[in-house]
Amino acid sequence: MSRLSPDAVVEPNETNGAVWIRAANASDVESLSIYFTGLSTTTRNKRFMGARADLAVVAAECVAKVSDPDYFTLLAELRLDEGQSTIIGETRYAYDAVARHGDFAISVADVFQRKGVGLQMMTAMERRASDLGHEMIAAETARANAEMRGLAKRAGFSDTGLGDWQSVHFAKRLSE
Repeated sequence: MSRLSPDAVVEPNETNGAVWIRAANASDVESLSIYFTGLSTTTRNKRFMGARADLAVVAAECVAKVSDPDYFTLLAELRLDEGQSTIIGETRYAYDAVARHGDFAISVADVFQRKGVGLQMMTAMERRASDLGHEMIAAETARANAEMRGLAKRAGFSDTGLGDWQSVHFAKRLSE
């Protein structure tokens, strides 16, 4: 089983610390719940494609299957000099064996958006999915979510045409 290195560092972007991407584990539920609560209403609605009030439940779901390699959550953390860290982004991945592709959802804390964290998280997610032998990743977002559509395009995803008037479905074939 392939594991993302716990020391996978992402270059810091206009911060006083380093941004690290790592696999989430069961001990991250409380911190992830706090992270979700700290997102703006707009960012939360975009991440969950609607309003959610049960953020502690969502956080628990993100780490519920850590022993199954086909389901994982990656966290981006800002690590400060004092050895403290805070979650500034997350991406959740789930492989659908019937459809033969992985689905994902991603969020980045409001103050860290448009600084490369999302793209780095997507790259790490793709690398892990590819290491697992997965050949395609797909996602859906609201048509009004221009930020996600732009991030997907920068990451090399294409519109599949499977969306409807409210949503856009995009996919990317992973290199072998």
